[in-house]
Amino acid sequence: MNTYEKASKILWNNTDINLEVAQKALNHLNSREIDFGDLFFERSVAEGFFLEEGIVKGGSFSISQGVGVRAVLGAKSGFAYSDVLDEKSLMEACSAAHSISHGHSCNREKIVVSKGETKPLYVDDDPIAAMDKAQKAALLEILDKKARALDPRVVQVMGSLNCSYSTTMVMPTDGPSRCDIKPICNISVSVVMEHKGRKEEGFAATGGAVLFNTLLKDDTLDNLAKEAVRMASVNMEAIPAPAGTMPVVLGAGWPGVLVHEAVGHGLEGDFNRTGSSAYSGKIGQKVASSACTIIDDGTIPNRRGSLSFDDEGTDSACNVLIEKGILKGYMQDKQNAMLMNMKPTGNGRRQSYNCMPIPRMTNTFLQNGEYDKDEIISSVKNGIYAVNFRGGQVDITSGEFVFSASEAYLIENGKVTSPIKGATLIGNGPKTMQQVSMVGNNLEFDCGIGMCGKAGQGAAVGIGQPTVKIDSITVGGTN
Repeated sequence: MNTYEKASKILWNNTDINLEVAQKALNHLNSREIDFGDLFFERSVAEGFFLEEGIVKGGSFSISQGVGVRAVLGAKSGFAYSDVLDEKSLMEACSAAHSISHGHSCNREKIVVSKGETKPLYVDDDPIAAMDKAQKAALLEILDKKARALDPRVVQVMGSLNCSYSTTMVMPTDGPSRCDIKPICNISVSVVMEHKGRKEEGFAATGGAVLFNTLLKDDTLDNLAKEAVRMASVNMEAIPAPAGTMPVVLGAGWPGVLVHEAVGHGLEGDFNRTGSSAYSGKIGQKVASSACTIIDDGTIPNRRGSLSFDDEGTDSACNVLIEKGILKGYMQDKQNAMLMNMKPTGNGRRQSYNCMPIPRMTNTFLQNGEYDKDEIISSVKNGIYAVNFRGGQVDITSGEFVFSASEAYLIENGKVTSPIKGATLIGNGPKTMQQVSMVGNNLEFDCGIGMCGKAGQGAAVGIGQPTVKIDSITVGGTN
């Protein structure tokens, strides 16, 4: 059974919808004067377990299923969705969506649905059915025991295990129908360490568009427990962070969240079409140092942020956004690309069938440079080495950002010394990227649990970078 047959069976089982009904609905949607439109069928099943105090205290199971219908005319969008999958509801949603044409009917050539080929980037097996509930709960209990056995100061362990299985079908009025089936699994652990009245936390996780049997290779549970306990132990020894303007070295992997937030969002097409981004109208201009090449790539196999195609049916792509400091382009969905006279880039994404697609990142990263990590650190006389971040905020219009480090160290005379806590990085995205002087050759991606929020919608994303030196940035500390 190919992907199209498998997806159709999953999506339309026990409904009166089939290919002929969907084709009829698509032609009804297209019977008004619109630029383009689409039907988006989705079924998503999710399961999760939560452990605390050595026992699995909670679990969840949910099924979300429905269809979203969209019609686009210039800058206007008509959108309707139905949680009920039947022919009557589908046709009503089409009528509601194409009403943006104010009753202007047109005689268009009849759409005959064609089936587009999809190169899968992940397996299409069901992670919920692949392992029974008792096994999943047992994994969390094992993780709890491993973490507690590593250090007697560990007083609390919290673990979570989540998986989802999403099946989607996009039927555009202006292209072939596409189907995708995607599993996502992740495991995480948090520990609380207490000693002499001081409490600190540590966290570790792993995930991706894979099944649990892939995640659980190479002593995964041991490594997760060790990393969470290590981070808590480091924080237990941390001293107050200094404050002021200084050089900062960002670690490889998750610190790429700064690129994601301070640069990535500003390169999404909708913000640039409306002129609300700090990068609006700057294609071809230098917006970062020559050391910076930033890429958004939705085609990396098994990554959480990867897409066989986006939620409008456009092929996912590897898009160079900034090349050696020069802005090359924006991430586009179909509507914003049309209005800006550009091509869609495979970045039209939606949280679910009841949301409209908007330009979103997939896997966004700073490309490898030429320096070794140790070479970068040794170039700093006095500064900070920020290895992990807790989170942050950014203003898209101005590019101003604030990020909090969850693991950081002092750099003194070119050496990493004392761990610090309470460090925040404060700056402006475009200005900070101009301050990047050295980029490492050790590109890493995040641990595979990244989520991004925009316009009330969440989307799975990937983040990455090698070690990076920023010559000057404001550090807000506690010292």
